[in-house]
Amino acid sequence: MAEKASLLERLNKGIVLGAEGYVFELERRGYVQAGPYVPTVVLDYPGAVKELHREFLLAGSEVMVALTYYAHRDKLRTVGREGELERLNRQALRLAREVADEGDALVAGNICNTWVYDHNRPEETGELVRAMYREQVAWAAEEGADFVIAETLDYVGEALIALEVIHDFGLPAMITFGSVRDDTKDGCSFAQACQVLDEHGAEIVGLNCSRGPATMLPLIRDIRERVSCFVAALPVGYRTTPQQPSFQALRESDKERGFPIALDPFQTTRFDMADFALQARDLGVRYIGTCCGAAPHHVRAMAEALGRTVPASNYSPDLSLHPMLGNRVKPRDVSFLSDWKD
Repeated sequence: MAEKASLLERLNKGIVLGAEGYVFELERRGYVQAGPYVPTVVLDYPGAVKELHREFLLAGSEVMVALTYYAHRDKLRTVGREGELERLNRQALRLAREVADEGDALVAGNICNTWVYDHNRPEETGELVRAMYREQVAWAAEEGADFVIAETLDYVGEALIALEVIHDFGLPAMITFGSVRDDTKDGCSFAQACQVLDEHGAEIVGLNCSRGPATMLPLIRDIRERVSCFVAALPVGYRTTPQQPSFQALRESDKERGFPIALDPFQTTRFDMADFALQARDLGVRYIGTCCGAAPHHVRAMAEALGRTVPASNYSPDLSLHPMLGNRVKPRDVSFLSDWKD
């Protein structure tokens, strides 16, 4: 097998398409518990994880992200499975590698917001975060990850720890913020926060999660204008608005907030995500992807919008073959067309 191009080689040539949203998608499929969102599915039902990796691969994702989001020591402790920490992390990385090697995909290790960091006690809590990150990144490096994503971060301080740890292990770093507000919890705009990371040598910076396509793009534009490194944009698969800018804020009138398990009415279409991919490309974003709520059909639509034909394109819609919407409506059905078309 020919050696795969590295992440930076791919980014220097053009756009890298990545798929995330594993935790939400596997929760919808019945394998992850909403609330803690700890990915014990990696050990309990590894076949389900491999299948989702494969679906994302066939849809055009160039990166298999190891399902180690919330697989750090503190989170596993909340569900009584801290003793399985290393086994879960290594298994997740191996599952990602197995599927990546079915195509031309890379493997990303994954660390995330810890809910441990406190900007009012940065030294004390920072050491706890550093220890958790070092465990996970060490396993990612030993299992041959091509780079590491640190994502959904709320604090510049936590992001700098993630960057330091990833670089300590000699791996490229993609650092993305996912705060529900317009700035980080320690008081920086996202553009400022990404500039700080750029100045500290991050290879890729940007945003993931929280924001849908419409409310992420303006923030991404500001980031792209501020930094010199590569930029990543991975929105959630929900229609956020200026009035409800994050998916945590979404609600129908006179109803409770939809987050996290009643978001179905706000789901983006594949066309929404395809349009986002084109707009992000036009802003100069090189790492484009999806996050919570998105599914393989969204990824395929993004890939095809970017001019790619992927394995799952064999099953892209062809409505010309539909018995009522297509080109061969039977005479007996013509009188019913008004029920199907304008």
